[in-house]
Amino acid sequence: MRLRRLCAAALLALLVPVPAPANATQAGCQDVYTPVQFGLTRQTMYGKLCVPQGATTVQVLVPGGTYNSSYWDIQLDPEVHSVRQAMNKAGIATMTVDRIGTGKSSKPLSLLVDTLNQASAVHQVIQTLRPRFQKVLVGGHSVGSGIAIVEAATYRDVDGLLVTGMTNQWDYTRIAPPLTKLIPVTLDPKFSRLGLDPAYLTTAPGARYDMFHKPGLLNHAVIDYDESTKDVVAPGEALNTILLNNILIPASRGVTAPVLTAQTTTDYFCGTPPLGADCSSAQALVASERPFYPQAARMDAYVLTDYGHCFNYAPNPSAYHAAVVAWQRSI
Repeated sequence: MRLRRLCAAALLALLVPVPAPANATQAGCQDVYTPVQFGLTRQTMYGKLCVPQGATTVQVLVPGGTYNSSYWDIQLDPEVHSVRQAMNKAGIATMTVDRIGTGKSSKPLSLLVDTLNQASAVHQVIQTLRPRFQKVLVGGHSVGSGIAIVEAATYRDVDGLLVTGMTNQWDYTRIAPPLTKLIPVTLDPKFSRLGLDPAYLTTAPGARYDMFHKPGLLNHAVIDYDESTKDVVAPGEALNTILLNNILIPASRGVTAPVLTAQTTTDYFCGTPPLGADCSSAQALVASERPFYPQAARMDAYVLTDYGHCFNYAPNPSAYHAAVVAWQRSI
């Protein structure tokens, strides 16, 4: 009888895989094109799914305006700047998506592109991932955070919400000037040949440092890379982000999942309330933003310093990456 039990235990050990340490293997990545209902139309949302061995958690990451999925997987010093790589090394799978209208996703008329439709598309991507993963989180940056908030609040299908580069309190005196540097895509040679309608917008050449990186150190390699990978934004996305996260009743009031808000002290969305959230410390940021998430199961914060809006490009974001990993493991 004892021998039989030992043999059964040995067989079970062979059948049940033992996950390798998260940093011992590279994540396997694949391109995924998900058909989605986008308003009254059918579109396709592109994403790159990267899964480390044994991963049971996946984070769906949505980029901001004039960015695509490359924002989450920066290939300039990726060991430093790639959020995707940092999450994968920690054993967390990632799905970095291109918003509809950008990157490898469908490019419908810009009038069809708004936050509600984008959130619906992200929701449909999440539904395809649910059967495979025990825990699904959604994260965004800037306009992408607006989309992630609406997705989490509307569908309540995620186990956590990561909000970066946006709060519910805005300093419009600082936000308005960068918006004047957006131009129709037809005026930019990078996009004029793609056949996009002129209502799609991108940044004027040479504008990205002031818009997205200042007061961070002016690193020409970073700015050149950012310029080479820039994308577009539809006016509806920008308008909805304002209406649904600042002027009307904030969509965040419907979020029930745990929330991590990660901001930088010098962003347009930080300041002296109501002109920006209080980002002087993590504790102050929680206190400042918590009223806008009254149903959230939990609220945590992380604050960076000495960089601008797009802080994935900050010189040393490792502490930020570690904070995101620790939060995901704790919820």
